[in-house]
Amino acid sequence: MPQWGMNMTEGTVVQWLKAVGDRVEPGEALVEIEAAKAANVLESPLAGVLASILVAEDDTVPVQTPICLIEE
Repeated sequence: MPQWGMNMTEGTVVQWLKAVGDRVEPGEALVEIEAAKAANVLESPLAGVLASILVAEDDTVPVQTPICLIEE
């Protein structure tokens, strides 16, 4: 879970925009996350295949929690 601001302590996965097995490229929209009543899109940090989703839609987790695995 990324931290978008000093006061952000947790975030909620709103919607996964990619599915397990999908190829992703750097900067490509990966998941929509809500924090403090504002939704933002997290972009893929690297190229690879979305191997596993660790946090389901509607789940809330603390910042710095891994939310998915991307295999290069």
